[in-house]
Amino acid sequence: MEADKTKKQEAVDEKWVYDSSVDHKGRVPLRSSTGAWKASLFIIVIEFSERLSYFGLASSLIIYLTKVLHYDIKTSAKSVNYWSGVTTLMPLFGGFLADSYLGRFSTVLLSSIIYLLGLLVLTLSRVVPGLKPCGGSPCIEPRKIHEIFFFLAIYLISVGTGGHKPSLESFGADQFDEDHPKERQSKMSFFNWWNSGLCCGLLLGVTVVVYIQDHLSWAAADLTLTAVMTLSLVIFCLGRPYYRFRRPTGSPLTPLLRVLVAAFAKRNLPSPSPSRPHILLYELPKSDKAQGRLLFHTDKLKFLDKAAIIEEGEKQNENENPNPWRLATVTKVEEMKLIINMIPIWLTTLPFGICVAQTSTFFIKQSATLNRKIAHNFEIPPASTYALAAIGMIVSVIIYDKILVPLFRKVTGNERGINILPRIGIGMCFSVVTMVVAALVERKRLNLVHQNPSEGSASMSVFWLAPQFLIIGAGDGFALVGLQEYFYDQVPDSMRSLGIAFYLSVIGAANFLSSILITLVDELSERSGKSWFGKDLNSSRLDYFYLLLAGITAGNLCVYAFVARRYSYKNVRKTSTVAVVDCYEGDRVETLA
Repeated sequence: MEADKTKKQEAVDEKWVYDSSVDHKGRVPLRSSTGAWKASLFIIVIEFSERLSYFGLASSLIIYLTKVLHYDIKTSAKSVNYWSGVTTLMPLFGGFLADSYLGRFSTVLLSSIIYLLGLLVLTLSRVVPGLKPCGGSPCIEPRKIHEIFFFLAIYLISVGTGGHKPSLESFGADQFDEDHPKERQSKMSFFNWWNSGLCCGLLLGVTVVVYIQDHLSWAAADLTLTAVMTLSLVIFCLGRPYYRFRRPTGSPLTPLLRVLVAAFAKRNLPSPSPSRPHILLYELPKSDKAQGRLLFHTDKLKFLDKAAIIEEGEKQNENENPNPWRLATVTKVEEMKLIINMIPIWLTTLPFGICVAQTSTFFIKQSATLNRKIAHNFEIPPASTYALAAIGMIVSVIIYDKILVPLFRKVTGNERGINILPRIGIGMCFSVVTMVVAALVERKRLNLVHQNPSEGSASMSVFWLAPQFLIIGAGDGFALVGLQEYFYDQVPDSMRSLGIAFYLSVIGAANFLSSILITLVDELSERSGKSWFGKDLNSSRLDYFYLLLAGITAGNLCVYAFVARRYSYKNVRKTSTVAVVDCYEGDRVETLA
C-alpha cells in the first residue's frame, strides 16, 4: 500500500512543478509544457540582442564623442564614464522592482520597451535631417538639438539595461526546477549557454556593428540594432506560454529594517554568549517554507543578535506570530549581518572597477591613433580592439574551470577549488599588471610621436595594445565572474536580483570615481605645470595616469587581502531543524511553531 502511494506521488511530482512557480495563467505549471530549455532559449535570444546593442554602442561611444561631437579627450572620457556609471547603477533600482513588486518577466518586458525606445530615438537623431549633427555637411560644432536627442537616447538605453541585467538571468534560471534531478542538471548547462550567448553578442557588437559604424554609417548600425532588438522582443513575448513565473514577495529590505528596529528596541538587553545559556534566540521551524533556507548563528556583530532574543511574554501563543518589528528570527539577523559584511568587500573592489573603466575609454582612443591595417584594403575599427578583452576573458574562464579548479580541488579539498574572494583577489592582481603594461605601451607611443610629430604613432601597430586588453580580460575572468558569483551567492535568498545589481554597482560606482579622479588629476597636474589630459592623446600623459592607477590598486589590494581573510561566508543549515538547536556551546536557538 505504501509503495503504491509513493509511486502515485512520484507520478504527480513528475507531471507538475511544485517549486512555488506558476504558469502564464497563474496555475501550477505542467512540467511537460513549461520551463526548461523550451522556455530558456527564448530568454537567451533577447540577452544576445541586448549585449549586441550595448557593446556595439559602448565600445565606440568615445569615438563618436570625439569625432562627431568634437569633444576633447578629457570631456569624452568623463561622459563615457558617467553613462557607464548610470548604466551599471540602474540595476539596483531594476532589481528591487523585480524582486519586490513587478516580477522578473514584467520587469524584463518593460525595460525592453524602454531600451527599444532609446534605440529608436538614437536612430532618428542620425537619420532625420533636422536632428543630424551637422545637417548633412561637415561642421566643427554639432547642433544642440542633436546632442539633446543623442544623450536622451543613450540614457534611455541605460534605464532599459537597468531592468535587463538583474532580472533576465534570474528569470532564465527560474525555468528549471532544482528539486527535479534532470532539470537541476540542465540548469547547470543553462548558465554555460547563457554566457555563450552573452559573449557572442559582445564579440559581434564590437566587430560587426562597429565595422558598420566605421565603414557604412552610424545610422545604418543603429537601424540594424533597432531591428534586431525588435525581433528579439517579439520572440521573447512569443515564449510567454512556456515560461514559469514567480510572484514578487514584497520588499526584501523590510525584513532587514525590522532587524535594526528590533535590535535598537532591545539594546539594553545582554548579548547572548556561552556564559548566558538561559538566553534563547528565536527561529522558525524548517518546515515553514515561507522562511526559506535557515542560516547558522555566528558570533560577529553581536549587537544585532538582540533582535532575536525571546523576552518573557513573547511566546504566549504558539499559534500566533510575534511582532516582526520586535522579534526577528536568527536567519533574518544573519542576513542583515551578510549585508553589513559585504560593504568592505564592495568598497575594496572599486579600484579594480576603475581600471576596467579605462578599457572602454582611453584604451579605445589609443587604438584610434595606431596603425590598424591588417590587409591591403581592411582596417580594424578602433572599438573592435575591445574584442581582445573578451577573448582574454573567455580563455581565462575556460582555463580556470577546466584546469585550475580540478587541480585546486585536489590540493585544497575545497569543492570550489579556491574560495570566491581569493579568486577576486587574483583578478585584481591582473589589473595592476595591466596598468603597468598600458603605461609602458603608451610611453613607447609618445616617444614615436615626439621623434616624428608629422607621422605620429601611425607607424606603430595596434597589436601593441593586445597585451593590456588580454591581461585585463583575463583579470575579468577571475574578478568579474568572481564578483558576480559572490554577490549572487552571499546575499539573502530573497535578494537574488539585487545581488546581481550589487555586482554591477561596483563597475557603476567605479566609472563615476574614474571621472572624479580624472578631474582631480587634471586640476592638480595643471597646477604643477602641465595637465596630464590635453586636447588629444598626443598632448596628454596617460602613462602617468596608468601608473597612478597601478599604485592605487596595488595599495588597495593589501587592504582587500586583510578584509577577505576576516570574512565569514554564508553558512546554510543543511540538516533538519529540531526544537532546540545548538549554535555554539552554551547558546540556544528555539524554534517556534
